This record gives sequence, C-alpha cells and structure tokens, in this order.
Amino acid sequence: MRKVFISPTKYIQGEDELLNLGYFVKTFGDSALLIAHPDDVQRVKAKLDAASSKFGITLITGNFQGECSRQEVARLQALAREHACACTIGLGGGKAIDTAKCVAEGDALIIVPTIAATDAPTSHSAVLYTPEGAFDDYAYFKQSPSVVMIDTTIIAEAPTRFLVSGMGDALSTYFEARATARSFSNVNAGLPCGVREGVSQEAKGTKAALALARVCYETLLEDGVKAKLACDQNVVTPALENIIETNILLSGLGFESSGLAAAHAIHNGLTVLEGSHHYYHGEKVAFSTLAQLVLENADSREIQEVLAFCVSVGLPVCLADIGVRSITREELLEVARKACIPEESIHSMPFPVTPEAVAAAITVADQLGQAFKKGKV
Repeated sequence: MRKVFISPTKYIQGEDELLNLGYFVKTFGDSALLIAHPDDVQRVKAKLDAASSKFGITLITGNFQGECSRQEVARLQALAREHACACTIGLGGGKAIDTAKCVAEGDALIIVPTIAATDAPTSHSAVLYTPEGAFDDYAYFKQSPSVVMIDTTIIAEAPTRFLVSGMGDALSTYFEARATARSFSNVNAGLPCGVREGVSQEAKGTKAALALARVCYETLLEDGVKAKLACDQNVVTPALENIIETNILLSGLGFESSGLAAAHAIHNGLTVLEGSHHYYHGEKVAFSTLAQLVLENADSREIQEVLAFCVSVGLPVCLADIGVRSITREELLEVARKACIPEESIHSMPFPVTPEAVAAAITVADQLGQAFKKGKV
C-alpha cells in the first residue's frame, strides 16, 4: 500500500509575526511580488513597511483584482518577470492566496492569511475562476507553500464570523478522514502534478495525518467557544492561538493528507440552492458534516456532541441556518445528485452512496438541527 503525506516547508504563527516577513523573503532574494487586495494591503501597511525597512527588501505590489483567473495569473506572472521577483507572497483571503499559488507554480511561495476562515493556506492546490467569478478548474502544484506565516494579531482583528466559519471547515476534517481511512480511499496529497508516465497516483493516508485530524476535532471542542469570545474582543489568547492553528494547520494537513468524504461533497451540492450563496464555505460545511454523520448512522452521542459544539459557536445546524427556509423534493434531489457525481469525494465513504440516501441524510440532519435548537433532542 502506497501512503503519502504533504505539508508546507515551514509554518510560523505568532503575534505581530508579519514584522518578520522580510526574513523569509531574504531566504529567496531581495524582492517579492505581493499579491493582495488593496484593502488588505492597507490594513497591514505599517507592518509591511516596517518589515521591508528592517530587512532591506522590495515588495512589488500586484494590486490583486479579486478573481483567481487565468488572465489575472498571467498578468501577475508577467509583473513578477518584469521586476525579477525572487519569490511570491499571497496575503489576504482565499482567492488572493490561490492566485499566489498559481503565479508561483510550486516555487518560492510565502502565504500570509489575514483571516482564519478555511484550511486552504497550507495546501498544494488552488481553485481557478473565470474573470466573471464562475468556477473554471482546479490546479495542483508539485509542493505545498514554502512558508505559511500567521500573524495572530491580524486574525484577532478580523470579523469573528471568519474564525467561526473556519471552525466549520475544520469540523469536517476528522469525520472525513475517518471515513476515508475506513474505505482505504486515495487522499488529495497523492493527486498528480507533472509526474512521469507510469508512476502510480494511488496514495492512502498515513497514521500521522489521521492523528492530526483527530487533534483538530478535539481542539475545536476544547477551545472553540473561548477562541470565539477572544476574537469578539479582538484580543489574542492561548485558546485563540490554538483555534487559528486548528483552522489553518491541523485542518489543512488533515484534509489534504487524510482525504475528503461526504461533508465537502454535500457542501458542493448545497451550492445549487440560491439561499445558501450568502453563507461562507465553512458554515455550509458544518451542516454538511451533520448530514455525513446521519448518512453513516454515527453514534447518537457523537451527533449530539457535534450539534452542541455548532450551536455553542454559532455554526449552522439546519437548512434555515444557511438561508434555505423551504426546499422541494426535486431541489433536494438536485443537491444530492450534484453531491454524488462520479468525481466527488462522497465516494470515499466506506459504503456505496446514492442520491436518494444523501437526500434522506440532509432531511434528517435538518430535522435534528431544528429539534436540537428547540431543546427537543
């Protein structure tokens, strides 16, 4: 059996860590292309200026246009060549980070998230969109980012909803990893990228990755509420530090090296519902995690534990919580069919899955969530 584990070369997290950005740029050279939305640059300009001055580096601002599109990537790659930039920095949210991954193409890449809303910063993949914002394709690179740098002061100053959404994304990590391990399915870390013909791309998860996924869930239960309260007050505490690490590092390593299963596939299905479009990825993943637990008939105590956690931090537990106040049988089946397309991760569950079974699981998860909020389960 072939196993695989992938991770960033270095992960650094701490208060005011952005002031040390120049140190890591200097490991590649004296200049970097900074890919960030102008608003994000303005938020941290004082720290960027201080880091540049302290280490004698030059930051070439790319003025990210907002979409991780092939056209934007080409424009920024040309800018990097024009200025002979030694490395690429992706600063901000998911699309700026993914654009930086595409520009760097797996080399000399520093990722600096300004929110802890997803586990994407550590991964070797990106999502491409059209300039109008429609999904285009997935991109995979030969390695994960060279450096992932987290300034926890910046994360603490961001709206709490981002942190909570990140907890929703992290919530699925262990349950999807567990399902993938039980089915001996392949994991994301083994996906092909420029490999020689004849090299097998089948790769299973390691015990190390599954252990990290388990710690991810345990830390959410232990520190989630405390971290939310700290972020509400824009202060950094040990609990907030732990949840930032959980949302970004533990969940990132967990999903990529342990695999995805039903939760993320159901999330993708839910995107066909217009009401859900105003909710963040992690918010929809939280409800989808409950649906996965129903689908696999998980222990009732485990489902209760997940429900209690979600309600305690403000994550969705029913369809109404993600903007879907009514749904027809045909709409429900449309969601389920999209979740079950052949290439979806739902087929990593340790049993065959049908659209009808997914529709039933979503229905029951919705009813469980409603009943829990009313104190009836």
